[in-house]
Amino acid sequence: MDLKQYDIVLVNLNPTIGSEIKKTRPCIIISPNEMNKYLRTIVIAPMTTSSKNYPTRIEIKHNRKIGWIVIDQIRTVDKQRIIKVLGRMTKPEIKEVKLVIKETFVD
Repeated sequence: MDLKQYDIVLVNLNPTIGSEIKKTRPCIIISPNEMNKYLRTIVIAPMTTSSKNYPTRIEIKHNRKIGWIVIDQIRTVDKQRIIKVLGRMTKPEIKEVKLVIKETFVD
């Protein structure tokens, strides 16, 4: 499976602990292509359809549904958790994700 940064992928996030986002759900690949190519792990941000409007959540339309990319729940998963590639983010969505990641993690 050729996994690229900003692909939307279906990921099995179970088992989880506490407030971590669970279930099998679409996620955004955050890790750069160089890492995705050579490592067995991948950095993802999960998506949800139920969210409040937080500064670390980005609204996205995927599969004709409105959802949110949850930047505050970025995590590293083994590639075995990835079920399939669902699509790709648009350029404006990618730009917004980069902005929110920068605002959240880089001062």
